[in-house]
Parts: sequence; C-alpha cells; structure tokens
Amino acid sequence: MNGASREALASAREQFNALTDDTSVDAAKLAEELAAVTALLDREVSLRRVLTDPAQAAEARAELAGRLLGNQVGGPAADLVSGMVRARWSGSRDLTDALEELAYSADLVAAQRTGQLDDVEDELFRFGRIVSSNSELRGALTDRNATVAAKAELLNALLGGRANPVTERIVIRLVVQPRGRSLEAGLDALSKLAASRRDRMVAVVTSAVPLSEGQRQRLGASLAQLYGRQVHLNLDVDPEVLGGVQVRIGDEVINGTIAERLEEADRRMAG
Repeated sequence: MNGASREALASAREQFNALTDDTSVDAAKLAEELAAVTALLDREVSLRRVLTDPAQAAEARAELAGRLLGNQVGGPAADLVSGMVRARWSGSRDLTDALEELAYSADLVAAQRTGQLDDVEDELFRFGRIVSSNSELRGALTDRNATVAAKAELLNALLGGRANPVTERIVIRLVVQPRGRSLEAGLDALSKLAASRRDRMVAVVTSAVPLSEGQRQRLGASLAQLYGRQVHLNLDVDPEVLGGVQVRIGDEVINGTIAERLEEADRRMAG
C-alpha cells in the first residue's frame, strides 16, 4: 500500500490492537465478522467504492457502513469498520485488503490468548510445505471448478482433529476466499503475520537432517543477535543440501550448506 492507504492501515492496526487488548472482546467472533465484511466488499465493488470515495464526507461513509452492517456484526467489528471507512484510502481495494489482514490477525490473537500461537505458526508453515510438494493436492485446493463445500470437506479431512482449530479456520478461509492470490503466497503472508504478533522475524531454515534442540536454540540466539530482534525458526529438511544449513529471511539468504560450497568451488574452477 502507498500514501494515504499506508497511513490508514497503520491507524486501523492501532485501533485493532487497542480493541483486542481487551480480553472481553471475542477475537474468534471478530475474525469471522471481519472476514464476512471482506467477502461482502469483494462482491459489491460499487459499495466498496462508495465507502472509500474521498468526495463523500467521512462521517457520511461511516454512517452508511453502520446502516448496512446493522445487526449483522457485533459492536467491536462495527466500530472497527466505521473507523476504517472514515479514513482516506488510495484505492478501494486497499480497504478490503486491510479488513482481510485484520480478520486473520483476530484469529491469531485468539491463538495467542491460549498460548497456541507457536503451534499455529508451525502448522501454517508445514501445510505450505505440503502443498508446494504435492501438485495433486494443490490442484484440488485451487481448482476453480470445485465447489466451496468440496474444498472445505477436503481440508477437514486433512486437518480436522490434527491441526489447531485456528489453523483450520485460517486455511479454509484462505482456500475458499483466495482473492486472486496463490495459495503458497497466502500461506507465506499468514506465517509472517503470525510472527509479527510478537514483533518477530521469520527465518526459513533448511538442513540436511533435523536440527537438535540445542542447535535450534544456538541458531535462534545468533540470528537474534545479528538482526537485533527475536527470530522465529521455520524448520525444513532437505537431504539435497548435503550438510550445514541455509537460512532465508525475507529476500536475504545465509547459505552455509556443503552443496553451496561445492557449487562455488565448481564456479571458481570453471572461471
């Protein structure tokens, strides 16, 4: 997001954090309601444009949102949406993107309150790895001709009783409401969003064999010292790296694998 939308999103996040700091607010219900508003604005493009039209007074936009939502959502969700439509957005879709982010954030708050946020982060990461390595599963989950019910049933068979309920809700929503985004990109974005709940960075660590607990702790401490903040490790095993570890944080790669060293030696010999 750029310009006005970036400022509006920052303000919405502050309002959301203030709202969810109150433990009496049902975070799971808030997530469901914000997701429903997101879906509504995705369908009703003209409504979305009216709610972000800078030619309309901010209070008029908020009043319209209040009338439309009526008794459809609870007070916390209504207050949050009203505050968001009062803000100035560079594009109408930016409002919908922001609502979607806050819906997922509310689910993550629900997991955090019960001490299960780490589990959700890890499950999102592992599910992303499963999808990226199984083209048949990915095809079934992204098939535009498949019904929402069929996709939900498949996910329930895969995750039901095996994953945290928050993980299951998030993944189902991501699959049935992709909003033009690839499944892998959506899962990656959600993993980063989960990490941001504690202002942490996410490192994808690939090694030839599983790291021991001691190795994980030492690597985490080293990365935290290097980046000046806590780093959550998503661990992946790939025998092709031959040894050592590869660490990817955003676009930065720290490669200490034997395979990379062999490739570098080959390049030097060829040169």
